[in-house]
Amino acid sequence: MTECARVSTPLILASASPRRAALLQAAGLPFEVEVPTIDEAIRADETGEAYVRRLAAAKAAEVATRVRDRAILAADTTVVLDGGILGKPADAADARRMLRRLSGRSHQVLTGVSLSVPRPGRARLVDTRVEVTTVRFASLGPGEIDWYVATGEGVDKAGGYAVQGFASRFVTHLEGSCSNVVGLPVALVYQMCTGAGLLIS
Repeated sequence: MTECARVSTPLILASASPRRAALLQAAGLPFEVEVPTIDEAIRADETGEAYVRRLAAAKAAEVATRVRDRAILAADTTVVLDGGILGKPADAADARRMLRRLSGRSHQVLTGVSLSVPRPGRARLVDTRVEVTTVRFASLGPGEIDWYVATGEGVDKAGGYAVQGFASRFVTHLEGSCSNVVGLPVALVYQMCTGAGLLIS
């Protein structure tokens, strides 16, 4: 991002996710939360990258209509396997189906990140990027899958699992940002903020 006015923190985090909030807090990036309201349905033939990029930008834009004088950070995360999107499981059966597909294989976790910064007298400057992390699962037996689904941990997670929780025992390899898999690539967020001239303290 260029030609951006320096804007005081805290950021507005356009997300209801407690995981994203915890990641920003742990990194010492001050923020306040404003929950966006958008349609998150996947469009026909939409790739994972296009999907998370579109939703992140849409979340930031929606919150910007309500919070006009603050920098807004939004994100959306999904899991991609064989080119297809694995969103949040609809129910326990769907979660089992996802885990069976992930078992013994590598998949990609994609997070779209959108930073929208106000500029006096001009339109907002918007920077939207996508971070990709590759995760490999061990081969999972039916009992392990049933046990994990029963924990309820993956019910609201893309791909049906939480890498920061019980599912960490299944991850044999991770290439890229670990925080990206949790829901927010913190290093990328920091780079985007400092590149935009935001005051981070």
